Parts: sequence; structure tokens; C-alpha cells
Amino acid sequence: MKKLLFVYNPHAGKGLLKPKVSDIVDIFVKAGYEVVIYPTQAYHDAYKKILTYTDRYDLVVCSGGDGTIDEVVSGMMEREERVPVGYIPTGTTNDFANSLKIPKNILAAADNAVSGKAFPCDVGKFNDGIFVYIAAFGLFTDVSYQTKQEVKNVLGHLAYLLEGTKRLVNVPSYRMKVTHDGETIEEEFIFGMVTNSRSVGGFRNMIGKNVHFDDGVFEVTLIKMPKNPIELQEIIAALLIEQVNTRHMYTFKTSEISFESLEEIPWTLDGEYGGSHDTVTVKNLNKALQIMVPEKYIGTLSISEEEEKA
Repeated sequence: MKKLLFVYNPHAGKGLLKPKVSDIVDIFVKAGYEVVIYPTQAYHDAYKKILTYTDRYDLVVCSGGDGTIDEVVSGMMEREERVPVGYIPTGTTNDFANSLKIPKNILAAADNAVSGKAFPCDVGKFNDGIFVYIAAFGLFTDVSYQTKQEVKNVLGHLAYLLEGTKRLVNVPSYRMKVTHDGETIEEEFIFGMVTNSRSVGGFRNMIGKNVHFDDGVFEVTLIKMPKNPIELQEIIAALLIEQVNTRHMYTFKTSEISFESLEEIPWTLDGEYGGSHDTVTVKNLNKALQIMVPEKYIGTLSISEEEEKA
């Protein structure tokens, strides 16, 4: 019999998963799996569990928010033998799951985890760490990990926006040297993100079109320091209508990028605090993660042969 490890965060989102655990396990068993269940007990517990398990599993399924999938993938990337990962999203925004067309309904997502198709997805290497879909610094990036879980549960997206608006009075900026593909940019930035997602913080289209998850490149967005309040308002307006404003932003794709700054700058990885760094190198690990997605959407997630040749 095939074996499945189910790791879930009982506190993610609104605690909606708890009453459905029995139904989820039933779906797994009916799909032919012997199931081992592990509810996480603390921060980084999912990472430790994935890194240290010794039994042989055919599939790992995790449930929680972006932090949980980040921990599971980080642990899996450090293992010699990697197995496919299924994901049941129960967080507040679930950007990564939404981008990969993983169902929002818990039981439908559980079914996808065992009956979907394994898709070879790019993963990010951030210095010595791993991120699944976003590494970012600057404006708003600390909102997700500084907003209390209870507030996130009640308010959802609104919690992020309310916390974010508090930061518009004194916007911090960072003088950085950014290097990619033989090009160097030296500028003062209020925000930067390296992403493999079609949605960030619930916002779509900010990253641009034609985002593929197996093309070996990330989408990069860097927002310049506004010179006056009018420029700041133009930047905020662009964010609200989810459009790139080329006067105030750099946008490009790359497989590797480095950031250098005089001071240590706090980063967020998949919505969790990623430490403060004065030197960062981000690399795309092409098709390094096998993640279960609905088979009918694989064509929309993957780069076509024509695009790859171009």
C-alpha cells in the first residue's frame, strides 16, 4: 500500500480544517494510501518533520497557509530523496495555491492532492534558504508576519491593508546595488520582490503577464523611492489598480539576481520573516519541486515549447 504523510497547521486561517480532518483522511484512504497524520506544534515544526522523517512515503500532503507550504518545501528541498507535495490551502491569502489553480474548497483540494498531477515547479534559493513563491523587502513586507493571527482570521485581506496603511507616513528607503544578467542598477528603493506567482497579497497583475511556474526565471519588481508626495500617490494608485508604472518601477525576468546594501535589510520569504541581510543572492531552481495540481490546468501553468525556444 502507498504511504502518505499528512502535515497540517491546526491554527491556520479560521481553523476551518479541524472539523474536516476525518473527511480528508477518508479521501486519502479511498485513493489507496495508508495515512500518517502530524498536526504541527510550533513555528518551524513542519520544516523539522519533513527534514527528519525516516519512513518511506510516496506523497506528502500539507495544509495551512503560505508559511506552512514554505516550511514543507524547505524541508523537502534538503532531503536526498524528494517526493511530490500536495497542498490544502487554509491560510488567509493563499497566493501560491491560487496561482497554481489548487481548489479553494478544502475537500476538493484534498482530492486534488491525491488525484491531481505532479507538476515540476520552480523553487527559489535565497542565500542558503528556500522560498516557494516570493522573496521581498521594503514597504508592507512585514505586514503578514507582524499581523496577529486572530486579526488575520477575522479580517482577511482587510487586516493586511489596515496594517499596511500605517506605513505610508514615513516610508523607509534602501540604497541598493542590484545585479542581474550582466546589468547593474544602483537606486534607492522602497520595495522589491522576486516572485514565482500570479498573485501577491491577493493582488493580481502587479507582476505582469505570462507568468509560468516552470520556465526557470522569476519575475522581479522594484519600486523606486518617490521624490515627493505626488510620486508616492502615483505609486499607491498603481498598486491599487494593479498596474505597473514604468516611471517609478523596474520590472524584468531573471534566473539569478543579487542585492547589495550598506545596511542589513529585513526580508520576507513567503510571508514569514526571512532575516536581515546586506548581501542577497536569489537563484531559480528550475523544476525542483513536484507539486500536485489539477491536470486540466497544467497547460496554463507551464511554459510552451514555442515560448521556451523564443
